[in-house]
Order: sequence, then C-alpha cells, then structure tokens
Amino acid sequence: MQNWDDPLASNLGTSPAQPTIAAQPFDLEATTTDAAPAQNADSSAVVDTGATGLEDIEMGAARIRVDDKKIINCHADLNQLVPFKYEWAWTKYLDGCANHWMPQEVNMTADIALWKDPQGLTDDERTVIKRNLGFFSTADSLVANNLVLAVYKHITNPECRQYLLRQAFEEALHTHAYQYCIESLGLDEGEVFNMYREVPSVARKAEWALPFTQSLGDPDFATGTPETDQRLLRDLIAFYVIFEGIFFYVGFVQILSMGRRNKMTGVAEQFQYIMRDESMHMNFGIDVINQIKLENPHLWTDEFQQEIITLIMDAVKLETQYAQDTMPRGILGLNANMFAEYLQYIANRRCSQIGITPQYEGVSNPFPWMSELLDLKKEKNFFETRVTEYQTGGALQW
Repeated sequence: MQNWDDPLASNLGTSPAQPTIAAQPFDLEATTTDAAPAQNADSSAVVDTGATGLEDIEMGAARIRVDDKKIINCHADLNQLVPFKYEWAWTKYLDGCANHWMPQEVNMTADIALWKDPQGLTDDERTVIKRNLGFFSTADSLVANNLVLAVYKHITNPECRQYLLRQAFEEALHTHAYQYCIESLGLDEGEVFNMYREVPSVARKAEWALPFTQSLGDPDFATGTPETDQRLLRDLIAFYVIFEGIFFYVGFVQILSMGRRNKMTGVAEQFQYIMRDESMHMNFGIDVINQIKLENPHLWTDEFQQEIITLIMDAVKLETQYAQDTMPRGILGLNANMFAEYLQYIANRRCSQIGITPQYEGVSNPFPWMSELLDLKKEKNFFETRVTEYQTGGALQW
C-alpha cells in the first residue's frame, strides 16, 4: 500500500551531474550531409545562459546522457524527456494522471438540502465551511500561479517539469472544486473568494506565503550562485513543506470530520480527493528538495537549517491561530488544543522528511483517522457515490 504522507526521499538518485550541450545559432548552410555524426560531438560544453527549452537548436550535438541531468542549474536540452534520471518524478506524474477526477462527479444534493435547512447546521459549523472554502479557493490559485510563473522556470529537469504541469492542472481543478461547492450551496461568491483580504485568520496565511511567491517570481532572479540556489531551496520548502504540508491540514481535518459525521458529505468528498492530490504534491516537492540537497550539499548549512526551523515553527503558531479563529468553541468533537498538538505532530514529520531534527517532544497524532483517509482505503456504494480510490483505466495499484 502506498503511503502518500511519508516519502523520505528513499528513492532519490545520487549520480553526479555533468553539464552538457552548447546552444549555438542554427546555421542552415552548415547543415549538410557532411556534418559530423552526433556521437562525435562535444558533450562537455556549458550554455552561458539559463536553459529554458527554447534555446537555438545545435545540429549534430551529442545525445543527452543520464548524468547530464540536474534538478537545478542544468544546461542540457530540456526538450529531451528521456533517458530518465529521476524515475520517481515520472512515476508521480503517471500516478497523478491515473487518479483523474472532476468536481461535477461528486453528488452535492444532500449538502444543498442540509445547507438550506435552517436547523441543518449550527452557526459554528457553517463558519467552518465558509472559512475553509475562503482560504482554499485562493490558496490553490496562489500555488498554481507560483508553479506556472516561477517554480517551473527554475526546475531544469524535464521529467520533474512533466509532473509540475500535471500539478498545475490539479491546482486549477481544486479551485474549480471550491467554486463548484460555493455555487452549489448558493454562497456569496464575492464574500468567499475575497475572504483572504477581509478575514484576518485567512489573510494571515496568504500574507505569509506572498513573499516567497514574489521571491521566485522576481524577473531578475536566476539560480547559479550559492545565495540564489539557497533562496530557491528556501522558497520550495516554504511552499511544499509548509504551505501545502502544514497550512492545509487544519482545514482538511475540519471538513473531513464533518463528513465522518454524515454532514456536508459532498464537500467532504471533494476535500478528500483534494487532500489526496495535495499529499502527492507535497511528496513530490519533498523529493525535489532532498534531491537538490544531494546535488548541492554546500547549500544545507547549519545557519540555513536554523532558518528553516524558524519558518516551520512560525507556521505552526500561525496555523494554530487559524484553528482557534475558525473553531473558538470546539465542535465536531474537536477543539483548538487538539489542533495545536496535531500541528506539532505534523511539523515533526515534515522536519524528518527533509532531514531536520523534529522540534516538538512528546506529541502524538490526536486524529489517527486522518491516516485512514490518506490511505484512501474507503469502500463506498458505487451507486451512491464514486469510490474514493477511483483510477482511470485501473492503471494504478495502491
């Protein structure tokens, strides 16, 4: 059984990477039948500018070797997907494709009736639904923009980029799912989608993430020095480990807890599909982070690790405050103190996954049922709702 929440990068390669292939202007007159065969071309030259996949084509250049590939600062031809160096990236791409779903496939009839019933939900339960739709609807858009405009540019490996394209689509799909829930329930779309500007508990998390988006999206930013490479690594940790790996989990617990009590089951099912996708996103990001560390060990200094620890611990405090703001009185058998311990437990796992010593002693998981949902071994009546472990073409084995 595959565990989405515990990659620990055991499958990362450690082959040394060597730059290759000089990109030169295409000279039509030089392209004759007398051109040197590809195997005789020099494969040791390095491109002077960053590789984007849009450089001029060099006729007669050497074929890409596995060891030419690197996660960052690679100047090999990005248009050549194979040979694979990082099989885990391609596997995650295939897994994502095999688990395609669409929001409209989830039956929202029971949710609509419950939401319209004045006695169907308490005010606190309604607040939980609206606050989480407000946070997630803009959070996934923020992540998608970061991927498309920044991360994709700086990850210089084609199989990793292939997964990033799939992830970008899934982020769009998640925003679609939130919009579908909001529309189905008849909520004020302007209120919910603008909540990250109006509700402090929602706004603080978005504000925390924006500097890292702006850092990666800086048009003048380029990797290639220890300082800029470290900056990229920090921003990847901020998004994959903290934003998707910590900031999403209070909302996941709250919504899925409602579903376990047979309330808002359609919204909860949408969130379960989303949590499955986000777990894969996080695990892919952790593999990328750990691979960058393997290929660039000089970046992983004691000072840098302390900076990351501070970021993680600040995030735990921020997300604990979000739990208190969204659930001040405790509902659904949950309370803010339970979330405080859960977030420390999650933070310890994230630290371990990127090679940092766990920071919180004596904490355990107060929500063991979340592990069940992450494993996605939930049997359902197919005629009532689609099975959670649905796969296109039965391609994926769990």
